[in-house]
Amino acid sequence: MQGKWVDAVLTFILGGARSGKSARAQALAESQPGELVYLATAQAFDDEMADRIARHRQDRGPRWRTVECPIDLPEAITREAAPGRVLLVDCLTLWTSNVLLNELDFPPVSKQLMDALLAARSPIILVSNEVGMGIVPDNALARRFRDMAGRLNQDIAAIADRAEIMFAGLTVPLKG
Repeated sequence: MQGKWVDAVLTFILGGARSGKSARAQALAESQPGELVYLATAQAFDDEMADRIARHRQDRGPRWRTVECPIDLPEAITREAAPGRVLLVDCLTLWTSNVLLNELDFPPVSKQLMDALLAARSPIILVSNEVGMGIVPDNALARRFRDMAGRLNQDIAAIADRAEIMFAGLTVPLKG
């Protein structure tokens, strides 16, 4: 597995809920030498989410260092990217939701993210939900979120060295 992507600086993994995208991203990162840094965008707004975050952290094990960055993801990438480190961002969908709910102006914030990714000196694996395969949401906020996440996914895929989509735990290559 290591030789298949070691030269790809930016790997993008898309998929639906429970598709296996996070497990795939973690396995790819763990196949690489060096320090593993998990850039976490989730926030524990309730007990279920707090339990989920704790389980994920335990599943990752001691090789991982976690950096919580629910909104300041571009800054975290800039700060953490360094030779000898592999960064895993999980996930862009939650980050987009956090930006929207904090009423930040998305175009400049997403540009900051793109700039940080392009300047990074580490392999980076990004996880995101594919949001464009469902029905059109019935309310303006949900449609705005879908549009923001869909545009960001397109922008990330355009600069990624490698892109994959997950279906039922199966990897389908899209690019690279």
